[in-house]
Amino acid sequence: MSISEPLPLVSRRTVVEEWMRQFQDWLCQELEAADGGTVRFQQDAWQHPGGGGGRTRVLQHGQVLEKGGVAFSAVWGTMSEQAAQLLLMPDPGYFATGVSVVQHPRSPLVPISHMNVRYFEAANGEAWFGGGLDLTPIYVDVEQARWFHQQIEAVCALHNPAYYPRFKQWADEYFYLPHRQETRGVGGIFFDRLMVEKDGSFDALFAFVQAVGQVYGRSYSAIMRQNADLPYTTEQKQWQLVRRGRYAEFNLALDRGTRFGLETGGRTESILMSLPPQCQWHYNQQPAPGSPEAATQQWLQKGINWLLEPPISTC
Repeated sequence: MSISEPLPLVSRRTVVEEWMRQFQDWLCQELEAADGGTVRFQQDAWQHPGGGGGRTRVLQHGQVLEKGGVAFSAVWGTMSEQAAQLLLMPDPGYFATGVSVVQHPRSPLVPISHMNVRYFEAANGEAWFGGGLDLTPIYVDVEQARWFHQQIEAVCALHNPAYYPRFKQWADEYFYLPHRQETRGVGGIFFDRLMVEKDGSFDALFAFVQAVGQVYGRSYSAIMRQNADLPYTTEQKQWQLVRRGRYAEFNLALDRGTRFGLETGGRTESILMSLPPQCQWHYNQQPAPGSPEAATQQWLQKGINWLLEPPISTC
């Protein structure tokens, strides 16, 4: 085979799976260092009923992170026809590998964060990449939200100038709680089913997904360090528990990764790793007018252009 010919599917699987393993290692090291370096991720290795398995790594009771998870998986098998229809799979046979990340900080002034990069193959030969990253501040720091989006936009621009506006809008639509009529946080980017050949070569799409993972590690570690020592009040901690409840609502009711894992017989503890260690629900609790909590609520809407100064809503 000449170097110009595309890799066969089996070789693609090997290449992507190996990078996902290495990325998990690197990201855990980055987060451990940003947390203070004294608490380590603990690993839970598991096997998938159809084939393959994964390594779920969780850091608990850290200096900055109350609970953080970085999960790698590479699984294959055949799902039911019902599950394939629900997940819009072109064929019940599948291979999937990826890294999924959710960080729940101790301080209400350090944002919750999420990142996911993934690669799928269907038994009919179709293959695609997906992923995304977003930031969920308990209290929105406008300058920090702008900086976060600037980092993402710069990476997207290196691969395709159309990626950031397209995938930022996709994130606004995806990371949205319709029953609350609010976004999960200040967004980021989200992309699904970037089809190999149709949307770009395997190499080009894979390079973009790698860059997404790396910019997450660099940018979120920086935010952890910047905010870790900011003082906070008991009232702010209480509001964090309420906002964590919103995060749990999204992951249990709307998240596609949660649905895929449950429908394909994944390890429950790993699938639900994204849930916060503590959260609260109070009947019809509303922030006081003019309060910092109310100010943050005003930013939880679609269509905010965070790259502008000051940011404005484009909806």
